[in-house]
Amino acid sequence: MTTGGTTALVRRPEGSTRATLLELLFDVVFVAALALVSKLIAERDSWSGAAPVLLMLAALWWTWSVTSTTTEFYDPQQRPIQAILMVAMLGSVGMAASLASINHAMIFAVAYVTTHVVRGVVLVSTLHRQHHRPAEKRAARFLFWFLVSGVFWIVGGVLPGGAHYALWSVALVIDYLASAARYPTPRLGRVPIEQYERTTGHLGERYQQFIILALGDIILVPTLEVSAADFTRARLIALFCAFATMLLLWQIYVFRADELVRGLSAPALRRAARLAPYTHLVMLLGVMGTAAAFDLVVVRPTGATPLRWLILIVGGPILFVVGRILFTWQVSGTVPWRQLAWLLVPLLALPWAGGWPPVLVTVVAALGLAGVALGHGGTRRATTPGLRMRRPV
Repeated sequence: MTTGGTTALVRRPEGSTRATLLELLFDVVFVAALALVSKLIAERDSWSGAAPVLLMLAALWWTWSVTSTTTEFYDPQQRPIQAILMVAMLGSVGMAASLASINHAMIFAVAYVTTHVVRGVVLVSTLHRQHHRPAEKRAARFLFWFLVSGVFWIVGGVLPGGAHYALWSVALVIDYLASAARYPTPRLGRVPIEQYERTTGHLGERYQQFIILALGDIILVPTLEVSAADFTRARLIALFCAFATMLLLWQIYVFRADELVRGLSAPALRRAARLAPYTHLVMLLGVMGTAAAFDLVVVRPTGATPLRWLILIVGGPILFVVGRILFTWQVSGTVPWRQLAWLLVPLLALPWAGGWPPVLVTVVAALGLAGVALGHGGTRRATTPGLRMRRPV
């Protein structure tokens, strides 16, 4: 571990912004957990049954997001940061392993809290030894709020039955709102707003890599189902629709995403850094809903389409597009109305789609996405700002 100098742990502006191999391995572990989440959503026969899975998905996403912010602000080549990544990977394995059973609630809570508390303790202690007071205060603010929410996570894990989900919801609200408020902490105040302007291309690249890896679940989950069933024509059409949907969502997400946001003002740059976790959570929910939908459709592509299936087939892709548009709007102040108009195609079909076979509904949803992707050509200004943050001079 590097200990010389006061900025040994803090990422240097002139350093490399490329993701390290350990960060990519960290992503793969989380994407494996997401594949399990999509299968659990498909298996639940009601929204009340799927709600706990979505709550834990939000916790998984927050673990990834905060850890990726850590490797943005601190140098991922340093051993303390590598140790933090390894602990986060182990914690994600524990959370994923406990997703399917209510009897494993305590395992999930301990894995979540341990991941965040260990990160805070390692950062605070290392930065204190290096006499980097501003960075130490930043890490202490994060640690304080994860200790507060951790009480609700652990106590919730002890409660019998499904009562723990109420306390977990409170804990998750604390985690998300504390971040939105810049972690106001007694005697330390909030994270200085100027620190959000330190965002480099590394963080934008991390979000892009993760979402693109998550999109792979849309084809992975139905492929596993088809491989264990007969290759009927309807199933093959459903599998092709899953592949096309994955590519269309990828196209919608990455359109001009490699362009640096050169013209953004400092307030707009701060908004991009602070809002990315929330808008990308919306996109991630859309990906999980879409993957769960195709998991169901390839098993039974014909017959009537249940209402819950309709919501997943149509709502998943729409949620993803809405999340992408929200990010563009918050950063650039523009709304791509042509893309939004194309989302009406599957929505207008909903009153009749219940009597259609599920595979036909997926075709209609894919056509709507194709319109959104093709509509980029007429909204140059709306989509010019990409997802990558500018590198400070």
